[in-house]
Amino acid sequence: MATVHLRIGDLIVSPPKDLKKPRGKKCFFVKFFGTEDHAWIKVEQLKPYHPHKEEMIKINKGKRFQQAVDAVEEYLKKAKGKDQVRIFTDLWSCFLLGFSIKQLSVKDDPHFHHFLLSQSEKPASSMEPITKRLKIIEEDTGSTSIQAADSTAINGSITPTDKRIGFLGLGLMGSGVVSNLLKMGHVVTVWNRTAEKCDLFIQEGARLGRTPAEVVSMCDITFSCVSDPKAARDLVLGPSGVLQGIRPGKCYVEMSTVDPETITELAQVITSRGGRFLEAPVSGSQQLSNDGMLVIVAAGDRSVYEDCSSCFQAMGKTSFFIGEAGNAARMMLILNMVQGSFMATIAEGLTLAQATGQSQQTFLDILCQGQMASTFVDQKCQNILQGNFKPDYYLKHIQKDLRLAISMGDSVNHPTPMAAAANEVYKRAKALDQSDNDMSAVYRAYIH
Repeated sequence: MATVHLRIGDLIVSPPKDLKKPRGKKCFFVKFFGTEDHAWIKVEQLKPYHPHKEEMIKINKGKRFQQAVDAVEEYLKKAKGKDQVRIFTDLWSCFLLGFSIKQLSVKDDPHFHHFLLSQSEKPASSMEPITKRLKIIEEDTGSTSIQAADSTAINGSITPTDKRIGFLGLGLMGSGVVSNLLKMGHVVTVWNRTAEKCDLFIQEGARLGRTPAEVVSMCDITFSCVSDPKAARDLVLGPSGVLQGIRPGKCYVEMSTVDPETITELAQVITSRGGRFLEAPVSGSQQLSNDGMLVIVAAGDRSVYEDCSSCFQAMGKTSFFIGEAGNAARMMLILNMVQGSFMATIAEGLTLAQATGQSQQTFLDILCQGQMASTFVDQKCQNILQGNFKPDYYLKHIQKDLRLAISMGDSVNHPTPMAAAANEVYKRAKALDQSDNDMSAVYRAYIH
């Protein structure tokens, strides 16, 4: 790889003195066209501009993308003949469409090195958190935006909170969250029912708590991310549980997807001890958790929500605050009800295509060119066709969410027939020993 010589005034500029450089791999401080944003970008996440320009223009028709390309071309005209010009474009629209970053490949070139974020060879592959925008959206006051890339904000530095963070539960979602908290420079103490899962994070710099109560007593803000309402209650109310460590001013953030009644109960017992409570379930998958691209839906104590700002920036791309405790649980159950029902419908379509002599791959190809095209559809269908049911979101958990959503509908006399039908298919899949596989394994309920 050619040595890159930089100077102030280039598109990769010297960062402000107070802007913290992320730990780990070599990064450049990059200014983006179009939005005039900036961020620390890892060197392997950059791609030559000219070899991929036409390809990307054909794929991306968005106005902002075209504006960014126009800005690049204008700059190239003005900079023609100058040495060491660095052009980086704002291809945020590509990122929203599900594109990821290829490995950097720069030939030794004495002239220009123009880079852009590139389309993945496989659109189904996961997105990397390169120019993710963390939007904090509030129901009552409109919206503001805090943007992040890797461990540094676009439009300003993301500084990790000086509060001590605790995290309980290192499952599919929790593991990715903790990893990103550590990468962002947070001080994190972890606990997991299976203690061996803590070892990797201890090696990465986390501290170990022997019990949930000890973690809470050691930390200012403690997050919990467990599998279901019973696990959430046991963690708080059980022996050496959270409640025993709560003191006035301590913050507890419940990230598990549970029913609103459980949230109400937990909020009451936490606040009765002088603690501060926030629910913040997340929408996403293991891969999105690893990539720091979760969607956080929060409700409860607004001041806790604000105290968690840098944590939410580390783990997610968007954060919503929607009022009083219980609202986030309701919203997340509705979201997961829709997702679970949709997944069952996709599986039904794939198996019906096969039963009628149609190519499942052709069905997928057509589906992914229509209005329902999405990374979710492409990824899940490709995994089904490949027989890959490695869990990204457990089937047993989506069935739990469907069950809780149906119960919530019953409590307000609202019919949920589509969810009820999907729930029965997931129950059949569980009976076929698919509980610990990905939700896409609901496909197997149709072929057995």
